Amino acid sequence: MKKQWTKFIIVLVLYLLFLFWVKSWWGLLVVPFIFDIYITKKIKWQWWRESEGPLRFIMSWVDALVFALVAVYFINLFFFQNYVIPSSSLEKSLLTGDYLFVSKVSYGPRIPETPLTMPLTQHTLPVVECKSYIEWPHWDYRRVKGFGKVELNDIVVFNYPSGDTLCSNIRYQADDFYRLCYMLGYQSYPNRPNPDEMSAEQRLKFYQELYQIGRAQIEANPQEYGSIMTRPTDRRENYVKRCVGLPGQTLEIKNRVVYLDGKPNKEPDNVQYTYRLKLKQNLPEELIDDLGITNEELGILNAMGYMPMTQRTATELGKRKDLVETLEINTDAEEWDIYPLNGNKHWTRDNYGPVWIPNKGETLMLNLDILPIYERCIRAYEGNKLEVKNGKIYINDKQTDRYTFKMDYYWMMGDNRHNSADSRYWGFVPEDHIVGKPIFIWWSSDPDGRGIRWSRLFRFVDNIK
Repeated sequence: MKKQWTKFIIVLVLYLLFLFWVKSWWGLLVVPFIFDIYITKKIKWQWWRESEGPLRFIMSWVDALVFALVAVYFINLFFFQNYVIPSSSLEKSLLTGDYLFVSKVSYGPRIPETPLTMPLTQHTLPVVECKSYIEWPHWDYRRVKGFGKVELNDIVVFNYPSGDTLCSNIRYQADDFYRLCYMLGYQSYPNRPNPDEMSAEQRLKFYQELYQIGRAQIEANPQEYGSIMTRPTDRRENYVKRCVGLPGQTLEIKNRVVYLDGKPNKEPDNVQYTYRLKLKQNLPEELIDDLGITNEELGILNAMGYMPMTQRTATELGKRKDLVETLEINTDAEEWDIYPLNGNKHWTRDNYGPVWIPNKGETLMLNLDILPIYERCIRAYEGNKLEVKNGKIYINDKQTDRYTFKMDYYWMMGDNRHNSADSRYWGFVPEDHIVGKPIFIWWSSDPDGRGIRWSRLFRFVDNIK
């Protein structure tokens, strides 16, 4: 019994320290069960050990499986999880096929908003393609104290902000629902008036009409799009980008360079932009390997006539007059799909803003011109009722010309600047969407079939600037 009491005291102390850390004293209800496991043993937790034959064999595996799933759920929730880079938005800093060890304690783990979920899944069960979580109970956002906060130029894993609403058809689940609605609205409204000739209130109504036209099309075509569904914050897709703007800063992009409070921010060492490239002949394999050009990039070149390049790649190809006929940076830039989608700001991916990034506790003076920029923050992320009536702004049925933010917000961008769906397209990342900080790459396999990237294994992400 002395040994059992020692085990009990150690486990109890660790458990109480954990409850103190997460500030959730409901967990004290579990203490009597811990006491029973080690001391009184009134409950037969492993009753099946007294059975014979198949029952004992099956239950031993069930017991081990349940324990493993609970342990993985607990570790993933509060300490760390794995994340694989699915796309080239951070190429060549983080590569498609890199597997990351993501620390939850760097910024502080979130108390789950939807705690009843299947471990090792984000939102969908494989094979059966149904929800892997139950939406009740749903807890309000709360974050446990971590080692620090998001810092400028950190690479961050976060939940996709525009992933709150989506089409249930698997073909469209990765699409930005709001962008899809506006695109369908534009296509169905060919003789559109010029927003530049409208007042701010008229523009808001016009863009709302475009959105509703597109949404109505989705609702009218369930065979194509499926139904319209929603996801809670912690069940939205995980994204990974670089934080290039912090709460309270004013961000502006001028000729592709990010400025913060009027000063240029250091670009990542491996920042990429697309260049228009016309070849005299195919690039030799050894040059492709030396410059790290991927099959995806070559596919973009063949299909579109341009290719993402680092400064080094552009410089090296520019020297090869025997291979390259023309090489120039791609200045093409759309306006219609840039955030805010209902703002008519004429911003592009290369020339954007200025825009102030909301800071918790800071009050912003509102008007109809800037309202589209902060509408999602006020309505969707902070849960307020927002209306515009007779040229006046109403928040929670009260007329106002100001708003005080309840959360910090961040501006995230990919290092592959012309091939990244980031804050330029869907706006701010609220603090309650922050998942964690990648610490190191624990595995890396080349999707082009070149095998394991041994040189990237156990490389620390902080060293990738």
